[in-house]
This record gives sequence, C-alpha cells and structure tokens, in this order.
Amino acid sequence: MKAIEVLQRWAPRYARFAIAAAFLSAVAGRFGLWTGQVRWESFERFLARTAELNQWAPHFMVPVLAWSSTVAETTFGLALIAGVGVRWAAFGSAALLAWFGAAMLVYTGPKPPLDYSVFSASACALLLALHEHRTATLREGRAEVSAKAVARIQAHRASG
Repeated sequence: MKAIEVLQRWAPRYARFAIAAAFLSAVAGRFGLWTGQVRWESFERFLARTAELNQWAPHFMVPVLAWSSTVAETTFGLALIAGVGVRWAAFGSAALLAWFGAAMLVYTGPKPPLDYSVFSASACALLLALHEHRTATLREGRAEVSAKAVARIQAHRASG
C-alpha cells in the first residue's frame, strides 16, 4: 500500500477524533472535569462567556444557548468517535464551529477565533462531511452497478 493510500485511509479518522476530542474536552472543562473537581462554577463561567458571545440574545436565552451547545458538542463528539452518523455529525460540527467563530469574530475581534483555530476546525469538519458524502455516493454507485451487472447475468442465463 502506498503512503498516500495510507494517508487517505487514516486522515478521516484523524479528523473525526481531533474534532471529537476538542468538543469533549471543552465540555469536560465546563464542568471542572479537567481539574478533578466537578464544580458548577465552571459552567457559570461558560454561561458568562455564552452571554458575551451572543449579545444579540435576550438574557433568558443564554442558558438555552449554553446547554444547547453543550448537548450538541457532546452528541457530535460521541457520534464522531463511535463512527455513527459521521456525515451529519461532521456537518453539524462545521456549522456549530462556524457559528462560534463568527460570534467570536463579531464580539471579540479577529484574533481570538484565529488564535484558537475555530475556522480551521470548522473547515476540517466540513471537509470530513464532504468526504463522508463522497464515500457514501461512491458506495451507492458501486452497489447500483453491481445490481445491474447481476441483473444482466441473470437475464443472459435465463435467455440461454
């Protein structure tokens, strides 16, 4: 197997695990799991950051946005690791990261989303989603060609 074939095979897995690890690490940090002490104060800081990055939202929406993003990041992270619904988890990840990056850009300026590679991660997730879509399309095409070939062989046998 050539080196490029190995990279083509493993690059999507690398992307899946890198995106998943980032999401799950962020969620763990929100609950103080990285410090070994589960604390709600960590989530309260996340609520404040959510309010800062979503200044357009009424105050009562901030917890909804914070919990929604936490659930989305956890769901996408677990789906990417498990390899379940990868295409949709990757599309969702790309959209969530793009939204986060845009909010950072608008409310904190260009440096933070660039320093934290938010747009790069969003692009990686989008490429992963498109790769998964292409792979599924090729698989479906091969199955269709195989079904047609089987039908032709059966028709030939029946006529002969």
